Amino acid sequence: MAPSKKTLRICEKGHKYYKSSDCPSCPTCEQEQKPDTGFLSRLSNPARTALEHEGLTSLQKLSTYTEREILQFHGIGPRSMPILRDELQSQGLAFKPGNKSKRKKADTKGTPKQEKPHE
Repeated sequence: MAPSKKTLRICEKGHKYYKSSDCPSCPTCEQEQKPDTGFLSRLSNPARTALEHEGLTSLQKLSTYTEREILQFHGIGPRSMPILRDELQSQGLAFKPGNKSKRKKADTKGTPKQEKPHE
């Protein structure tokens, strides 16, 4: 697969940057907007902006979602989940009960072997 060609872009503030995707966000502007404190400050820019886009700027709001729902947001990856769990736990909160992150279920085909009782 050939590498994506990066194109020069200029944001509204005049920052110049190269992007290979259709994402219009300027890395410099994103870094300037990153909070210094709070749970959002611990996340990567894509994860932070995904939560902000969904209006999830407080741990109380975050706790109303299941882990699976959060993982569906574009920009949220598995590396974000331990950070979010830790932040929720530090405030006595947790994700809404339900299916956790996408994990492979154990193979349930067939019946388990059972040992014969000793006589």
